[in-house]
Amino acid sequence: MNINRERYLDKVRPYYQKQLIKVLTGQRRVGKSYILQQVAEDIRNRHKRAHIIYIDKEQFEFDQIRNYRDLHQFVKNHSVDSMNYLFIDEIQEINGFEKALRSLLAKGNYDIYCTGSNAQLLSGELATLLSGRQISVHIYSLSFHEFKIFHQLEHNQETLMKYLKFGGLPYLIHLPLTEEIIFDYLKNINATILFRDIVSRYEIRDVAFLTNLLRFIADNVGNLTAAKRISDYLKSLGDSKTPFVISNYLSYLENVFYIIRAQRQDIQGKRIFEYSSKFYFQDLGLRNAAAGFKPDDINKLIENVVFMHLLLNDYQVHVGKTGMKEVDFIAERQGEKTYVQATYLLSDNRIIEREFGNLLSIKDNYPKYVVSMDQFNAPGTYKGIKHLPLLDFLETTPS
Repeated sequence: MNINRERYLDKVRPYYQKQLIKVLTGQRRVGKSYILQQVAEDIRNRHKRAHIIYIDKEQFEFDQIRNYRDLHQFVKNHSVDSMNYLFIDEIQEINGFEKALRSLLAKGNYDIYCTGSNAQLLSGELATLLSGRQISVHIYSLSFHEFKIFHQLEHNQETLMKYLKFGGLPYLIHLPLTEEIIFDYLKNINATILFRDIVSRYEIRDVAFLTNLLRFIADNVGNLTAAKRISDYLKSLGDSKTPFVISNYLSYLENVFYIIRAQRQDIQGKRIFEYSSKFYFQDLGLRNAAAGFKPDDINKLIENVVFMHLLLNDYQVHVGKTGMKEVDFIAERQGEKTYVQATYLLSDNRIIEREFGNLLSIKDNYPKYVVSMDQFNAPGTYKGIKHLPLLDFLETTPS
């Protein structure tokens, strides 16, 4: 089944034949290669004689390209005098790749596209050497809307629960949506990310600690977390690690796009609290494969999926604080804000007062939403605050 992910194609198209390196970033197996191939096919459709050079570092036939010299020579050997469309999949596997890309870009007849699974390499070395001659498009796993299309499922609560349980890695389309098969596959992806992208690249010796840290983050989705708190918790279990070491390990998980940090922001003063953040998973299926799927975790899963939906809609997202009250998300886009509270069920007055009350304490006029699994009331508002069932929220662009 060939399904275009138009959201991303639309982001790349304005840069066709521009002297910028187009970098598709994202976690392994979220579909970067698939979208890169779709971009190449889109260019072929627009330019019938387009000369395309395609390098896939996960294929053995390109194993000989190991450093920037190999890359430069390979591209030179396969180039023509007119425009060359160069595609490189998983470019971080090539040592010093940025030197070759800079040289090729300077020649003027290369339109360059690549994918990468390491934020540090792609935002560090590449950005420094190319000094603004790149554009980055982040690829996420399937949105709920895409999940329904890929799996040809109805828009209902049963489909939503499958999404919360199995996540949105595109390859799941080839597997039956049963727990045993899906979680076996996802555990293998987890192992690949942890051992190939983290343990091997960063020469980590304490693999057990990395695994325990990942489980701790999975168990604490939606909770404010700091390296000091994790350190204290580990000491209580007899595993001593300094906050500095823990911060490094957390950065490794962030670098491979496994988890995303949402920093805490004071709504009134706009001050960022650097040492207290929440962590969310880019794919819930991988989170559930690492920590186990438990019905009691439903609040964590809902908060995670709301956070990711806001990111998918190009918001910058912080965790909010106003006085003594917490607001799950402050979402900002093009100078406008949206506030969102996420909860499981608005089942009693105490929960209703808490979720809506936290938003009512914010005295500006930006949109405010409470999102839950249930239908709340017919008008869809409470004291002027909008309510959206999660099923509907995941089909909207909040504004």
